[in-house]
Amino acid sequence: MIQQTTAVFLKDFQSELRTRYAINALVMFVITTLSIILFSIGGERVSLDVLAGMLWVVIFFSAMSGLSRSFVSEEERGTTMTLQLLAQPAVVYFGKLLFNLVLILSINTLVVTLYVLLIPLFVVQSASIFFLTLFLGSVGLACASTIIAAIIAKANSKGTLYPVLSFPILLPLLMTVMNATKLSLDGAPFTEATGEFRVLISYSVVLVAVSWVLFDYVWKD
Repeated sequence: MIQQTTAVFLKDFQSELRTRYAINALVMFVITTLSIILFSIGGERVSLDVLAGMLWVVIFFSAMSGLSRSFVSEEERGTTMTLQLLAQPAVVYFGKLLFNLVLILSINTLVVTLYVLLIPLFVVQSASIFFLTLFLGSVGLACASTIIAAIIAKANSKGTLYPVLSFPILLPLLMTVMNATKLSLDGAPFTEATGEFRVLISYSVVLVAVSWVLFDYVWKD
């Protein structure tokens, strides 16, 4: 199963390298959004709550602009039936999940790097809290985005349906990562953020378990 999952991941990875659709969409969105934020802030002093919130708003909408392609591209290329015949549903799900995770981790690294360089007020006081929050938040985003992309793949209005379905599912995740990011900016001790980390880990575990059970019906519907 591991070899088949890796094969699905490599297929998507090589396809993305050829087309660069998701990568281009994500990078352009990040650059545009950060430019707008810089012009909006100007020389004003912004609170840490707002800075933490804006970071995850950029990450959220960046994910919405690129991660929806994981199953939509199969429908557009007409390769869905072939994939259904060659691979088990669990293999397809975890292969797509792995691809989305690598993609969102890469783009989040870019977002955070540009955010820190372009916004001097954004100073991380507790690196351990910040980077663990970034990783767990990325995992949660990838888990939610993968199953939602599978659900909306056959819909006519994929572009509008994806963020509409994603927001209520991702709202608990976004609220938690914003709180944890604020703690990292405040320089709080690591133990103070353990509650947020438990929520993030539980969120991802529950979402993966539910998606694994439901994906067979979603994929073959």
